[in-house]
Amino acid sequence: MTQQPPSEVVDRPVVGSFPTYAGAQRAVDFLSDNKFPVEHMAIIGSDLRMVETVLGRMTRGRAALAGAGTGAWFGLLVGLLLTVFAAGANNVIVLLVSGLVYGAVFGAIFGFVGHAMTRGQRDFSSRSQIVAARYDVVADAEVADEAKNMLARLAMQES
Repeated sequence: MTQQPPSEVVDRPVVGSFPTYAGAQRAVDFLSDNKFPVEHMAIIGSDLRMVETVLGRMTRGRAALAGAGTGAWFGLLVGLLLTVFAAGANNVIVLLVSGLVYGAVFGAIFGFVGHAMTRGQRDFSSRSQIVAARYDVVADAEVADEAKNMLARLAMQES
C-alpha cells in the first residue's frame, strides 16, 4: 500500500523551476526579502537520485586510523563525564588522558578488525547524497500569481 502525499502539497501550482537547490533557495529568499508570505510555499525536488562520491581507497591502516580518531573522541567524552566524580585536579587530567588513549587504542583495534572482516568487499570510502534533477518552487493557489510576478522581477534583475 502506498501513501499519498498530503493534498495541500499536491494542489500547489509551480511558480518557478530551477536546476539547482541554490536557485530555488535564492528565489524563496528573494520573496522573503520582499515581505512575501513564504509560509505558503515549498521547494520540491523531482527526479531524485543517489550520488555516491568515492573519496579514496580504504586500507586496514586507514580504517585503524579512522577508528582511532573516533575512539579518541568517544574516550574523551567518557573521560569528561567521569571527571564529574573526580576529587582533585590531577584526577581530572588522568581521567581525560586515559579516556583519550584507551578510546584511541580500542577504536583503532575495532576499525582494523572491522575492515579486515569485510575481506575486500568494500575497499574504498565514500560520501552519499540525494540530489534532484530539478527543484520546483510551489505556492498556495491564493498567492501563486503574486509569487510568479515577483519571481519574474527577479529573473529580469538577474539577466
